[in-house]
Amino acid sequence: MTNGLLIIGSSQAGVSLATSLRALGYDDPIAMLGDENHRPYQRPALSKEWLQGEITNESLMFRSQEYWTEHHIDVVKNERIIRIDKHDDGSGVAHAMSGAEFAFDRLALAVGARPRRLLLNGVDLPGVLYLRNADDALELKARVPDVRDVVVIGGGFIGIEAAASLNAMGRSVTLLEAAPRLVPRAVGEQTSAYLLDHHRAAGIDIVLDASVHRIVSRGDRVGGVQLADGRVIPAHLVLVGVGVIPNTELAESIGLVCDNGVRVDGSAFASDGVTVAVGDCANLPNPLPGAPAGDRVRFESVNNAIEQAKVAAYAIAGRREEYAGIPWFWSNQGKVKLQIAGLSSGHDRTVVRADRERGKHSVLYYRGDRILAADCINHPLDFMAVRTALAKGSLIPFEAATDPSVQLKSVTVDPATLVAAD
Repeated sequence: MTNGLLIIGSSQAGVSLATSLRALGYDDPIAMLGDENHRPYQRPALSKEWLQGEITNESLMFRSQEYWTEHHIDVVKNERIIRIDKHDDGSGVAHAMSGAEFAFDRLALAVGARPRRLLLNGVDLPGVLYLRNADDALELKARVPDVRDVVVIGGGFIGIEAAASLNAMGRSVTLLEAAPRLVPRAVGEQTSAYLLDHHRAAGIDIVLDASVHRIVSRGDRVGGVQLADGRVIPAHLVLVGVGVIPNTELAESIGLVCDNGVRVDGSAFASDGVTVAVGDCANLPNPLPGAPAGDRVRFESVNNAIEQAKVAAYAIAGRREEYAGIPWFWSNQGKVKLQIAGLSSGHDRTVVRADRERGKHSVLYYRGDRILAADCINHPLDFMAVRTALAKGSLIPFEAATDPSVQLKSVTVDPATLVAAD
């Protein structure tokens, strides 16, 4: 008899790990624990299609119950692990808040991240919400019909997506961003400027360099947001999206090295060499080909959760591989579909490819003659061309890319061609 693999966390990374293992023929027992009272579900649509009623609850679910049963994956809901007793060989017992115990031969952490909380007066008032999981989304959706004025604090992807959805639902939306531009950590200045112009034109009141002083009340609930300059923005609902904090407490309690997430190697093994960590909670070697030695990243994306979980599944099944790939992301913001390929850090020049009539806008990032990344708005062909070029190590000549009428695929130079020419 064996206790098999225990996966703590049942979001994208945990689900991908379990399903990848079964696809590889791994036949040891798998138990996957979630701390919510819901079947494993997809989160990205919570702030968009689901909030606007375009898709059903069932559409969010990863798999049917029949799938879990057929593949002998024990999906356990509503169990929060508070302590782990782990032995040197990687086995142990996880203890839940309910008193339940889960023995394991091997442990996988897919515990994700939690919303960063505001430390301000008034943040505990009814009507001040965060949006990270299904229960958050259910409360938001239940409150929306009774509100007119909404303030969204945070101009990152979650904040903008939710603001665009609420605006489309007929609410008066003000978005507050502390930085001088939108999404400052994920996109470049040209992309930030495009998003600002687009969402303002769509009717969202966006305040940059916004310093929030406190949340003010109206009776026994939220009434508005006061800025440092004394201005009070009326609000029947305040939605906060100011980033997340990786959940590392369990990892730290069993002695794993953590630094902005659980530190793992290219095969997703933590510092003990046995436990694996995947998804938003994992801090991993930069998987981008050609990345500087020692460079580490923590991604919050569906693509990373899936791809890193596949590598972790290989490692658990005894076929160790290094995670190497092109990071990519997407964000649907009303009529804006933003797709990002690669990482733009370290770029020294850019190409802007704009087609205003069709609403297409791409920004390509270069270091010298080498393309590093692209932000593509409503331009899937540019996105796929850059993503493919990065994966193959191909060149997209800077000068050729400056002509927006030219398809990037047609000017991409295959590295094999260059070698043959030499």
